[in-house]
Amino acid sequence: MADDYLVRIGKLIRDARQHRGWTQSQLADALGTSQSAVNRIERGNQNISLEMIARIGEALDSEIVSLGYAGPMHLRVVGRRRLSGAIDVKTSKNACVALLCASLLNKGRTVLRRVARIEEVYRLLEVLNSIGVRSRWINDGVDLELVPPAKLDMDAMDADAARRTRSIIMFLGPLLHRMDRFRLPYAGGCDLGTRTIEPHMIALRRFGLDITATEGIYHAEVEAGVSPERPIVLTERGDTVTENALLAAARHDGVTVIRNASSNYMVQDLCFFLEALGVQVEGIGTTTLTVHGVPNIDVDVDYSPSEDPVEAMSLLAAAVVTESELTIRRVPIEFMEIELAVLEEMGLDHDRSTEYTADNGRTRLVDLTVRPSKLEAPIDKIHPMPFPGLNIDNVPFFAAIAAVAQGQTLIHDWVYDNRAIYLTDLNRLGGRLQLLDPHRVLVEGPTRWRAAEMMCPPALRPAVVVLLAMMAAEGTSVLRNVYVINRGYEELAERLNSVGAQIEIFRDI
Repeated sequence: MADDYLVRIGKLIRDARQHRGWTQSQLADALGTSQSAVNRIERGNQNISLEMIARIGEALDSEIVSLGYAGPMHLRVVGRRRLSGAIDVKTSKNACVALLCASLLNKGRTVLRRVARIEEVYRLLEVLNSIGVRSRWINDGVDLELVPPAKLDMDAMDADAARRTRSIIMFLGPLLHRMDRFRLPYAGGCDLGTRTIEPHMIALRRFGLDITATEGIYHAEVEAGVSPERPIVLTERGDTVTENALLAAARHDGVTVIRNASSNYMVQDLCFFLEALGVQVEGIGTTTLTVHGVPNIDVDVDYSPSEDPVEAMSLLAAAVVTESELTIRRVPIEFMEIELAVLEEMGLDHDRSTEYTADNGRTRLVDLTVRPSKLEAPIDKIHPMPFPGLNIDNVPFFAAIAAVAQGQTLIHDWVYDNRAIYLTDLNRLGGRLQLLDPHRVLVEGPTRWRAAEMMCPPALRPAVVVLLAMMAAEGTSVLRNVYVINRGYEELAERLNSVGAQIEIFRDI
């Protein structure tokens, strides 16, 4: 039993070190010990004291390795502070997780630039590392290098990490070309109601994939020689469904046509990455994609995912609800145009710079300056549509924006079963939101926000919406257990503080 604990502690230390982007030698220098001692600790072959565990946790600035149980992270928010200055949009969370899954297509070295350092990425890295993929943070921890093994060890998969991310479902597309049978844990992620994998299976069965689900595990078998004989028509224009079909088609020896495909930002980034791997993709940005597969991909690739339009919307909403003038730099304007058109009709005062190109050479960016505005409720309801419509993940931010506008706004979040319900948490902060049914919320504004202490909603975007309302509220609020925010945002509190917010990170003693 003691040896088992040493192995588990060693694995935690190894993962924390890799997330920091350190080598064993760098950790050894920080601890004043030898590289061989660190190696023994990480392999579970050396006894380790509580004092040494605490020192390692301090050196790695790690939530995972610490003296005792650190407990969940909370935020203490002092509201009614105006934001000012400029803030950069980080790279897309959803693109980064898709590209991590896509790296399994490549036998060569993959380098991804400016990868989002978020919990969702960490969970996928834990899974990839456990099956043999070597990863390390390079260039002062900014970029990520991935080197696959000759053979993946699926039996060694970190099931706990896999269950904590719904992105694990995107392993299906790449893996069906690498092995005849494999297993994956059920996908997790946000609590957004029932979400089946049947749309994925409708596409992937055309490549010979068959799945049986038993006791929390997907058992996958691949029938050799099966290939799509006609275009694949997706039954829903979902982002991850389209990505899975693309990942399956990328190494299929032939031409695959995918219809009713999502053309959203993360799908486009994946297509650009596949092109860097040598896979020809026609129709990028449309709902029909034609993929010329390459059966063997063995290249050293260097790719820069573009910026995140949902984070851009989060920062824009932060400026609106706090009545601030703020410049948001590196906004992927192509994926924000509908949102800005709606906000212009509501009365948003803003300027945008001349367009320039993202580091991927394809995505169009602008710098957006938002100023305090007198907003009126929109005439029409706010509802999402597949791209180029209003982004599904941007809908919750309109709840906070509508709450500071004059009049009534109807928000119809028809995609997810539970997310509209979580928006009513804003009532704890002085909001006047009426839940009409599980998908529709009526928002009455303007709102006089007030401070409160509350638990973080279990869904990413509603959780950030609550945080933004706390920033606008008079007094000091507490938002407890914010792991879900860390899943999708890198150092959000610290970055908001850099432009004038007052948010303190703390844990229970």
